Amino acid sequence: MRDPQQPAGRRSILAMAFAALLVGTAFPWAAFAQPAAAALTPEQQATVARVESYLSGVRTLQARFVQVASNGAYAEGTFYLSRPGKLRFEYDPPTPLLIVSDGTVVYSYDTGLKQTTQIPVNLTPLWFLLRERIRFSGDITVTKFEQQGGVLRITLVQTKDPGAGSVELAFQTEPLALRQWTVTDAQGITTNIALTEARQDVRLDGKLFVFTEDMPQGIQQHQ
Repeated sequence: MRDPQQPAGRRSILAMAFAALLVGTAFPWAAFAQPAAAALTPEQQATVARVESYLSGVRTLQARFVQVASNGAYAEGTFYLSRPGKLRFEYDPPTPLLIVSDGTVVYSYDTGLKQTTQIPVNLTPLWFLLRERIRFSGDITVTKFEQQGGVLRITLVQTKDPGAGSVELAFQTEPLALRQWTVTDAQGITTNIALTEARQDVRLDGKLFVFTEDMPQGIQQHQ
């Protein structure tokens, strides 16, 4: 863990940066041209279908994560996923941040400042991974496909809003397993989250996905 003695002010800045990078920000984007879809071979299309089936079949997941942003920010913690709709990022000290999705809203809570930001799940970069049935078509476009050395990388954008950024998913191919993702926002800032010690289809307490800070003062809500 880096910089364990960071002052409170510095920690709060990091927390806000991580929250913005992870959950994104709602902007009234202008219309963009349709994204250039990757020209997939039939074999690659079959691989994409296999990935869709694998992700749709993941009901719960628990893992450790390491998060690194292109601005140098770094954090570690524990990640919980309960599909559809729910996730939780518990950041290790000194990062004063907790992120919870209850299936409808994503709450980003700064534990140092006692402030919460909330945003609808469908406005977050990873919304498509939280829905019941995962498909990389229609409202999602595959723009890049790479497979080499037992690692598969698929880059995705929103079909109607490619300028909002992209998500690259990285998988171990045998057996197929999600290992990391990289979010690139509209300003070109990237955030990479790598998973370790992942356990799939584990029993998770439903309380992990309930925001229970009694709605602290200072809430900022994105419409």
